[in-house]
Amino acid sequence: MLTNPVFLSVVVVLVLSLAKLNVLISLIIGALVAGFLAGIPLGQVMEVLVSGMGGNAETALNYILLGALAATISQTGLDKVLAQKLAKVIKNNGKVLVLLIGLVSIFSQNLIPVHIAFIPILIPPLIPLMNKIKIDRRAVASALTFGLKAPYLSIPAGYGLIFHGILRDEMSASGLPVDLNNIWQVMWIPGLAMLVGFLVAVFISYRKDRDYDMDQVDLDQDEADLSFTSSHLMALIAAVSALAIQLTIGSLALGAIVGIGLMLLTKVVTWSSIDKMLDRGIGMMGYIAFVMLVAAGYGEVIRQSGGIEDLVASIVDLVGNTPFLAAVGMILVGLFITLGIGTSFGTIPIIAAIYVPLALELGFSGPATILLVGTAAALGDAGSPASDSTLGPTAGLNVDGQHDHIQDTVIPTFLHYNTALILFGLVGASIL
Repeated sequence: MLTNPVFLSVVVVLVLSLAKLNVLISLIIGALVAGFLAGIPLGQVMEVLVSGMGGNAETALNYILLGALAATISQTGLDKVLAQKLAKVIKNNGKVLVLLIGLVSIFSQNLIPVHIAFIPILIPPLIPLMNKIKIDRRAVASALTFGLKAPYLSIPAGYGLIFHGILRDEMSASGLPVDLNNIWQVMWIPGLAMLVGFLVAVFISYRKDRDYDMDQVDLDQDEADLSFTSSHLMALIAAVSALAIQLTIGSLALGAIVGIGLMLLTKVVTWSSIDKMLDRGIGMMGYIAFVMLVAAGYGEVIRQSGGIEDLVASIVDLVGNTPFLAAVGMILVGLFITLGIGTSFGTIPIIAAIYVPLALELGFSGPATILLVGTAAALGDAGSPASDSTLGPTAGLNVDGQHDHIQDTVIPTFLHYNTALILFGLVGASIL
């Protein structure tokens, strides 16, 4: 196992990321390592990497255009108005603010499924308030990641319906027919694990005050009350219209374009400012878009390396026919795969084809198999340097350069959520 190309590649990506090498470059180096160890010519590795990037092309476009929409809405000042109103509601209670942010993040997955698009709109205007009441931004990052991930694991609505649908289809194709009811009746367990990790992060690990440099923020929370104007109303209508387009047609990109178009037609923003808004959108979300593109290419490289099957086989040889140890092995392999790829959704097809026959052969029940596959796929999405569940929070919290992606988002979410998921997954699989 220690010579397995996937194992070593993921280790390289994680070590380089922890050493604060840019995540995008770390992924490319990791792909080259995987390809080299698998005997694939380096030129061909780059071809596979580039061709595989198309798997996240739509996601990348969505993020850039949603970033432009967020920048355009911010230009109207609507975000500052909302932030000021929220500040009055919480009355300088940091824990209430963190819990509210977590609640909004949950809604972004199910009630109003905009995923990370709300972060660049809501979070930057709240940074001065967070600094004033000395909130540890690691708690906020944990709240955002919890809301971005826990709902799709446990609730079959919004992004959760997509996740559960992929899980159902891939498990059925691998020899274990299941329906959506079978899945949600089991996947509440990892959702509960996420909740435990969230509460530990907010009320234990990061409960103490943390000082930030106030001079780094050019927003003033003590300014006079901001009034709600017609421009703010049109910006709000544009945001709702973008949401309506997404829910009815299913296109985030089209929704963003419609939202920006409405603000142009109503002259809330000027035609000449669009270039600036797009530049700001790329600045906020473009990096995430490119990391997601490279992560998709990296995933294709490790799939073609043949190392995933060998890694699972090594685990099986190591644990023998002991179901509990096999469950440990399956979950840990899922963790490594997802840490590298950065997406739970993209990990399911890789591991379901291998894990389902293995779990059935070892005597796991249907619900236990669902839990093992679902948990193994979910592991690493929180805590992966290349996951939008970590990149999104960092993009919002690092507007003043005082929130490190690895130290303040990746490591906290990895420790709190993956530890809980592993424990709950193993106990659940043993009981079901």
